[in-house]
Amino acid sequence: MASESLAQTLGSLWTPEQNKLFERALAVYDKDTPDRWQNVARAVGGKTAEEVKKHYELLVEDLRHIESGLVPYPSYKVSGDRESGASEEQRLRYLKLH
Repeated sequence: MASESLAQTLGSLWTPEQNKLFERALAVYDKDTPDRWQNVARAVGGKTAEEVKKHYELLVEDLRHIESGLVPYPSYKVSGDRESGASEEQRLRYLKLH
């Protein structure tokens, strides 16, 4: 989800709980929803419509960088994985689910 640098850029911190609420709200309020950002902000709590819109724009920018190869995929440890990290297939599956 959003990185620490993302939160610093916005001038406000996003807790893991707020990020999870943000993700869920994006699934409920798609791009065609009237007053999307106000609805997402209300679902997150403690954020303005402008803050959640900026958070979304930075997330999209981060994803573009990852997909273009400018930023490597993070190394997630998947349960059951005993070595230094998950296989590429497991990481991709994890990213698609989250």
